Amino acid sequence: MFEMYVYTMGERPYAIEMARLLDPGKIYFDSRVISQADCTQKHQKGLDVVLGAESAVIILDDTEYVWRQHKENLILMDRYHYFSSSGRSFNINNRSLSELRRDENESDGALATILEVLKRIHQLFFDLERDDDLMRRDVRQVLKTVRSEVLKGCKLLFSHVWTVDQQPEKQKLWEVAQELGAICCKDLDSSVTHVVSTDSRTDKSRWAVKHGKFLVHPGWIEAANFLWRRQPEDSFPVNDSKKEH
Repeated sequence: MFEMYVYTMGERPYAIEMARLLDPGKIYFDSRVISQADCTQKHQKGLDVVLGAESAVIILDDTEYVWRQHKENLILMDRYHYFSSSGRSFNINNRSLSELRRDENESDGALATILEVLKRIHQLFFDLERDDDLMRRDVRQVLKTVRSEVLKGCKLLFSHVWTVDQQPEKQKLWEVAQELGAICCKDLDSSVTHVVSTDSRTDKSRWAVKHGKFLVHPGWIEAANFLWRRQPEDSFPVNDSKKEH
């Protein structure tokens, strides 16, 4: 479905060795390896070194800030930590995959999940029933469409997620929820479907429980952002913040 590149901020010998390990038969990447020395901007990755129109390129990366000029092309991936040393560098102290003697799940791991997203994007981009010119199509608009379907139909109210002096509309979580198709609001009303909170004792949290609304931890939005699908609400319960301390 796609012509694939390895693109890393690492040095070229490292990039070539990783490509060799991942693709020893040169089936997937061949010689399409881009490293730090190829970048035209310091500490930034750019599509100016990729052979292809920006309107037809999808980026998979676990780091957002290196793609400042191409965020609309980016699918942000969950970080992959196989060895415990990798996880510790990001303050993750859970047992590593290597310690568990297994890899991520083949059916619902990060790669399997994003593969389904890529299939959906490919299908929409090459939709033969559309009457517009294929050369004028833009994968960035397709990405927006697919993302906007993730939390479509959800109306969110936030409680105890940021401080009172912070503007909700400027918070990353608010922006992400809207990109995923949710409606975010500041006031309670019967059309609210979810209260997103870090404390089950707030008035809004109690209102959600009383009126049969979903009460979820902010991690519910973060998971939907990485997995590109709505997650089970009961997997993201909200606890009493005092108990957490």
